[in-house]
Amino acid sequence: MNLLYAFGLFVLTAVAEVVGCYLPYLWLRQGKSPLLLVPAAGSLAVFAWLLTLHPTGAARTYAAYGGVYIAVALVWLWLVEGERPTTWDLVGALVAILGMAIIVLGPRR
Repeated sequence: MNLLYAFGLFVLTAVAEVVGCYLPYLWLRQGKSPLLLVPAAGSLAVFAWLLTLHPTGAARTYAAYGGVYIAVALVWLWLVEGERPTTWDLVGALVAILGMAIIVLGPRR
């Protein structure tokens, strides 16, 4: 699988998960409509489906995906929630992305 394609798929997967978790947060913590649970469930279903599109084992896919998820969550924090990530947030995301790259690019038997 093309590395750029895989990374893009990880990003889409992370966005689907963040949306699926953020909408219930809005309902539970900010008093928004419980109807937000409907698109949240749909988003989480898309998230699970996107994970199946990766060609490697589920556990390895999910482990590598974690690094991208961290970076996407920080972008979400900045763009949607209006809170700029700290230097330490960015360093942590970089370490996570490096970990993801090691998992994805590492040699296989």
